[in-house]
Amino acid sequence: MNRFLIIAIDGGAATGKSSTSKRLAEKHNFLHVDTGSHYRSIAYHLIQANLDVNNVPGIAKFLQKLPVDTVISNGQASIILNNRPIPPADLRTPEVNSSVSRFASIPEVRTFLKSYQQSQEGIAKKNNFNGLIMEGRDIGTVIFPNADLIIFLDANPETRELRRKNEGISDSIAERDKLDLFRKTAPLACSPKAIKIDTSLLSLDQVISQISQLIENIGETRMT
Repeated sequence: MNRFLIIAIDGGAATGKSSTSKRLAEKHNFLHVDTGSHYRSIAYHLIQANLDVNNVPGIAKFLQKLPVDTVISNGQASIILNNRPIPPADLRTPEVNSSVSRFASIPEVRTFLKSYQQSQEGIAKKNNFNGLIMEGRDIGTVIFPNADLIIFLDANPETRELRRKNEGISDSIAERDKLDLFRKTAPLACSPKAIKIDTSLLSLDQVISQISQLIENIGETRMT
C-alpha cells in the first residue's frame, strides 16, 4: 500500500463495528479509533461533575476548560480527558450506558469532539501507520465524508440484542437507535458513498475478509 488511507466504519450499536475495526487495524497496520469511547468518556466526566443533560450552558462551559489528549497503545488511540485515563469498566456502567446517547446529542459536545476526531489523521501519520480506521455513527457523513472507504454495518434487531446481552450490556438497542437516528446534530445515517454490509448472518472473519478485499482493491487502484 503506497498511500495513507482513511477508512470510516459506521453503524448502530452491536452491529460489529468495534470487533471489525480492531481486526482490520491489526491486519493493515492502521490506527484504530473508537469514537463511541469518546462520547462515553465525555458522559463519564459530565456525570462526575454533576452536570445534567439539560444543562447545556454548564456543559459548554465545562468542555471549554477540559484538557484533551491522545495515547496510543497496541495500535489503538484512546482519548485522555482531564489528564487521566478512565478505566474501561467505568465507561460501561449502567449510568453511562443510559446517558451517553443523550449527552452525544448535544451540539456542543459533538463540536468539541469533531476537531479532535479529525486530528487523529495527523496522529496516525506521525506515528507511521498505513492509515486510519475510525468507527462511530457519523464518521462517513460528518467527520471524514471523503474517506477512501466508507462502510456501514447493519444487523437485524434480534442479532444485535443477543450480541449486546453477550457483552453484558443492558441498554436498550431500540432506545439507542431512536436517540441516534433522530438527534438534530450529526444523526446516525448511511452515507450515499457507503458500502452497506448486513452482519446478521456473517461471521466476524467473513466481514473482515469482505472489507479487507475492498481495502486491498483501493491499494491496487492507487498503484496503477
